[in-house]
Amino acid sequence: MLITPPCVVSLTWKLQDAQGNLIDELPDPVEFFFGGNDLLAKVEEALADQAAGYATVLHLEPEHAFGDYDPALVFFEARSVFPDAVEVGMQFDGVPPGAATPGMPADAIYTVTEVYPGHVVLDGNHPLAGIALRLDLVVRDVRAATAAEVEAASVGEPVFTVMHTAPSGTRLH
Repeated sequence: MLITPPCVVSLTWKLQDAQGNLIDELPDPVEFFFGGNDLLAKVEEALADQAAGYATVLHLEPEHAFGDYDPALVFFEARSVFPDAVEVGMQFDGVPPGAATPGMPADAIYTVTEVYPGHVVLDGNHPLAGIALRLDLVVRDVRAATAAEVEAASVGEPVFTVMHTAPSGTRLH
């Protein structure tokens, strides 16, 4: 079966930064909806009209992956807004309750990057924003999408989801 929308592709991959540092690896096949919200546009473009067994290496510049890094999405919030156990690496889906900075996008996922006695630094950029990527991927299987998958335009919780800051319209979870 050829990869044409709507269908479901099973992929394995290795994701590295431009210097070859491993970021993510899917050694076991994971299903993605092709023609919906599960994959980056450049990945879909590379997979179109291919079949199981197809392998490729993609070089993705930030504008084709997770966008450029935007320093305007870094916010400083009072330490008192957060639980005592707040630590670097924690994430908040949306603006943390009690946050007082005007203009914080409500649909961002904020990562705690620094914790100080008086404030916490939150970064609303995707962790891979501003990074050129190398994606080695292999198509393991292709199947017809179910009616529920077509209606949802997804196989489930996608690895790539909508992000307000990325020009490509995606975010890696």
